[in-house]
Amino acid sequence: MFKTFDEALRWINGRLKFGVKPGLERMDWLLEALGRPEKKLNAIHVAGTNGKGSTIAFIRSILNEAGYSAGTFTSPFIITFNERISVDGMPISDEEWTALFNEVGPLVLELEKTEFGAATEFEIITACAFLYFAKYRRTDFVIFETGLGGRLDSTNVIEPILTVITSIGYDHTAILGETLEEIACEKAGIIKPGVPVLTAVHQPEAADVIKRKAKENESPHMSLHERCERYGEHSLPDGEQFSLKTPAHHYEQMETSLIGTHQRQNASLAILAAEWLTAEKHAHISPRDIRAGIKKAAWAGRFEKILDKPLTFIDGAHNKEGVDRLAETIAARFADRNVHVCFSALKDKPYTEMIRKMEAFASSIHFTSFEFPRAESAQKMFEESRSSHKTYDEQIDSVFHLIEEKTVDEQSVVVITGSLYFISAVRSVLKK
Repeated sequence: MFKTFDEALRWINGRLKFGVKPGLERMDWLLEALGRPEKKLNAIHVAGTNGKGSTIAFIRSILNEAGYSAGTFTSPFIITFNERISVDGMPISDEEWTALFNEVGPLVLELEKTEFGAATEFEIITACAFLYFAKYRRTDFVIFETGLGGRLDSTNVIEPILTVITSIGYDHTAILGETLEEIACEKAGIIKPGVPVLTAVHQPEAADVIKRKAKENESPHMSLHERCERYGEHSLPDGEQFSLKTPAHHYEQMETSLIGTHQRQNASLAILAAEWLTAEKHAHISPRDIRAGIKKAAWAGRFEKILDKPLTFIDGAHNKEGVDRLAETIAARFADRNVHVCFSALKDKPYTEMIRKMEAFASSIHFTSFEFPRAESAQKMFEESRSSHKTYDEQIDSVFHLIEEKTVDEQSVVVITGSLYFISAVRSVLKK
């Protein structure tokens, strides 16, 4: 079908027109045609509103420190499309992606002729991930991130050894539900009979939904907030520090290289995952492996320092809860500095509420847009803002002009935030 990776990439990007279609019938058809690759994997399944990517990065890093190979399937990408499927933190090659698309592509065309209809972009790349780890590159573990929700997500055909639910918040409410209970029910849909579930969900109404679902499935359940104690927390110049007491061990002065107060929770949840894998004899992971893995974990686009002058960070705060975590990090680190925010969002996000939250800590807000079908216009977001120091420009290049303007002000901190697609576009330019 495809002679080059560029041809294959144009094809898969063209599938975006089919949008999001919750349901597993198309995945079942594809995977049956591929020989059920998802049943051949040692999988960990991760769902949640926020924190999935960082938690996966921590788990993967810990496994690597313990000497295990770990594949990951994550979305969306921040640096390159290839990173959606990675092995030990390294994205797979153009040639490997092309081979996968050439194997799955003909089946996609066959599927379109059935009653199930056209497969979406995410369904196809999910099928590619299952195929890759079952046939092309066997790893000790594969960590799958849900794309949207959980119950009807394309990844929810796997039979994992461990389930992790990071958090519950108001995102994709048109699909997942308007209340925390409804959203939690969709996320808890990844819980399988007898498979343990670890969670950092803190809202009582959402946590109760997960507990009930775990009980119905006779799945062992552990809540980070109920069973563990985190203390001695503070920010470091290039990361975070915390101590954690779990039912199994006591970890003193753990350090992360990921910045943000919320990363202490994500790291703690990864520690529980490592403990469980060891307790159930899926792996042998020492406290030393855990400490080193937490320290070395990296995840692009999560309060990532991108420039020193002016001090510039990019952060994928793409929903209300994400902006709350961003506000906490700003308060902990830069309460005495001038924080200039560059923001862009998708049309289907509650960006008015997000803007209100940012206005509480931003000295100024600059609104812009970017090339993406669902990107909101800068002018509309500008008009929603009540800030007395606001600007807008539809061109994404305006972000770079703002950064140049702030170079002479040593008290300025620039934070580029909003849609993950937006920060990915900005990051690719700034890194060059």
